[in-house]
Amino acid sequence: MRLRQVANVANLSTPLGLLVAVVGRAAVSAGPDGLLLARGYRLPVPAAPAFTVGNVVLLRIDDAALARRPLLLAHEARHATQYAWCVGPVMLPLYGLAAAWSWLRCGNPASYNVFERRAGLADGGYQPRGRRAWNDRRHV
Repeated sequence: MRLRQVANVANLSTPLGLLVAVVGRAAVSAGPDGLLLARGYRLPVPAAPAFTVGNVVLLRIDDAALARRPLLLAHEARHATQYAWCVGPVMLPLYGLAAAWSWLRCGNPASYNVFERRAGLADGGYQPRGRRAWNDRRHV
């Protein structure tokens, strides 16, 4: 966790996440596992109820909704680790390509997106779908 925090500051993804939080008029506070929670994110893009940039989790949902989704922050923490491994802001175009591939493959940006799958689709609130059976291991 500490290594992820340091890596995401050094690769500038956490500072970018804080900038996005300011632009989106979100209130930032310390969260679990070294994450920063930016509550009340107001920009329309992306449409997700939560998304991560560096160690900053930008939230559109309130604390009550977050409490009903106990695995969501674990999912977002995995994305924070992906930022550390993908050298920060390089994650953004890689994620975009993975989302586009998934969209072409099955009509949604998550089901075949390697980043979402590695973060845990169900933990992120995604319902896997696609042309082939989800448990077909040839497509993992």
